[in-house]
Amino acid sequence: MPVITCIDDLKRLHKRRTPKMFYDYAESGSYTEQTFRENTTDFEKIRLRQKVAVDMEGRSTATTMMGEDVAMPVALAPVGLTGMQRADGEIKAARAAAKAGVPFTLSTMSICSIEDVAAHSPAPFWFQLYVMKDQDFVDATLERAKKAGCTTLVLTLDLQILGQRHKDLKNGLSAPPKLTLPVLLDLATKWQWGLEMLQTKRRFFGNIVGHAKGVTDASSLGSWTAEQFDLKLDWSKIARIRDQWGGKMILKGILDEEDALIAKDFGADAIVVSNHGGRQLDGALSAIRMLPRIRRAVGDDMEIYMDSGIRSGQDVLKALALGADSTFIGRAFIHGLGAMGEKGVSAALEVIRKELDVTMALCGEKNVHALGRHNLLLPNGFLDEYS
Repeated sequence: MPVITCIDDLKRLHKRRTPKMFYDYAESGSYTEQTFRENTTDFEKIRLRQKVAVDMEGRSTATTMMGEDVAMPVALAPVGLTGMQRADGEIKAARAAAKAGVPFTLSTMSICSIEDVAAHSPAPFWFQLYVMKDQDFVDATLERAKKAGCTTLVLTLDLQILGQRHKDLKNGLSAPPKLTLPVLLDLATKWQWGLEMLQTKRRFFGNIVGHAKGVTDASSLGSWTAEQFDLKLDWSKIARIRDQWGGKMILKGILDEEDALIAKDFGADAIVVSNHGGRQLDGALSAIRMLPRIRRAVGDDMEIYMDSGIRSGQDVLKALALGADSTFIGRAFIHGLGAMGEKGVSAALEVIRKELDVTMALCGEKNVHALGRHNLLLPNGFLDEYS
């Protein structure tokens, strides 16, 4: 087993071991990819304040998310096509998350179904919903998530219209992949991925095929998804989903102070400051730049999470210090999954946990709840460069 010391180690293995179309799906953004790049480069601009001669015994990264005890302020974000990065990928990620003591969030666009993950995960998980035009499908999906014991609903708000991702179009992204000559040549070098995929029956979108009206195979799935994202999603529809769900709900995809205030007045249990990993509105500000603005707007009495750009425990610390209560990671765990399956996800989580713990100590803090602006040094104008 290779020595893994950072997420980049896993990223390199992921690229080597996973078919190009699925690696590119994970490691890309929309249009020019400006926002995708700045999600990470803006983190690099933030510096840490070192503190010494502080008692560092008894440190803890533990906290809570949605009232649940977690080992660190990190949840696995919903990522579509996770089961194409590695066979049964959602099941493997859910198991690793449970072992690490952090939440796993299953995407509507997962390969393994809600029922598959529930049958194989040692702990309850969260479910992420995309709102479709087919109301019967939405209603049935919510009922399936309830029946499976999902404890929290994560409602994604920033994907009514799909941002164009050039690599996906050029690669002919599909699940399972269409066996064109370029794909076959690529798969010939990814034999371990292929062998594992041959041993599973889970190769389609498990929450849609056989559940959505008229979708029985891959050919009918493509036309259904192209037409189904609900362009009319508004706060009245969100209220209907909230009432039908009847449990804890997170609104994901907030990147504007006004929207955050509406979400607060709406009564959301939490929001996720996110630009969908730079995969939707290219040219938007990075999530880490918008986080402090949104925290100032809503005050301290609302739970705020953040995703988009987090690749390390230091990034987690910086997000907490700028106002997040916790974070979501997507690409970081996907790199682990694509690299080494369940062990890779566990490795990614341990890398982040250890780096968060060590960095917290070197900043003179013993508890994640003590982190704040005093732990950081920001470049002049970082918080108000854009207005």
